Amino acid sequence: MKVYLSKINESWIIDRVRAEWYQYNRAISTDSIDEADIIWIISPWLWKKEKKKALRNKHVVCSIYHFEDSDFKDSGLRDFKKRDKYVDTYHVISRKTLKELERLTNKKIIYIPFWVNQNIWFPIEDKDYLRSKYNIPNNSYVVGSFQRDTEGKDLISPKLIKGPDQFLKIATQLDQIHENLIVLLAGKRRQFVISELEKLGISYVYREMVDDSVLNELYNCLDLYVVASRKEGGPQAIVECGISKSPIISTDVGFASEILSNDSIFNMENFLDASPDVEVAYNNSKKLAIPQGFEKYEKMFREVILK
Repeated sequence: MKVYLSKINESWIIDRVRAEWYQYNRAISTDSIDEADIIWIISPWLWKKEKKKALRNKHVVCSIYHFEDSDFKDSGLRDFKKRDKYVDTYHVISRKTLKELERLTNKKIIYIPFWVNQNIWFPIEDKDYLRSKYNIPNNSYVVGSFQRDTEGKDLISPKLIKGPDQFLKIATQLDQIHENLIVLLAGKRRQFVISELEKLGISYVYREMVDDSVLNELYNCLDLYVVASRKEGGPQAIVECGISKSPIISTDVGFASEILSNDSIFNMENFLDASPDVEVAYNNSKKLAIPQGFEKYEKMFREVILK
């Protein structure tokens, strides 16, 4: 059995997922689509880049992470139906996406969260050193958000499924509770949140594109990480926080409710009551650590071959 993963090159988390798969699963993987038994379309739009002959003649697994309203109508629905003709099995990383996908296809759908690499994400005890390294006062209450919040079309408009408006509402409330609040931001397309934080007079530190070792250190600077999204596939920040023992609360998106304590799940009416449970998040995330986190993927691919 040989698996080929479609190439993405978007400086996105899926690039890292692809690289890690090849790093740890070389024996059952190939860089050549012609030599593959299985084509893993690791991001849905990538099917258009693959040879249609290969898609017809190979076993095809397609990962879908979340849906937006546009995916269920007009061009979004037409694109799905075109791709669906080539897909044998769908893969999702949350049960919520599985239920939505069942509305669109009768193909087999397999739920497996992404693994988490404990060699990249891990606890660091000396928080004071890390904060001084990144010019964050040690007495600050540091709230983190490392995901994009701004639409790429204009780099101004909020990407509402990511909940930047909801994050700002939470930050505003926390700023009233903690006089030394600092918002720690990382990643691309943070223009909307930065602009609004400046209007609100809330202090922030921004590290745009950093490597994984720096990002792990930023996680370890935090008093709280907030996922305020309206829709997500994961997000991976949940297990990255979990395995690094970084306190996190989240809206009930993606696989949040399967990794975090019930006390750590919030809505916009009760977010001040949410409390991070580091041990629950750590123990659930540890189940997805390498190499255990790969086992269900290998099983999925073997089932696809035998289908």
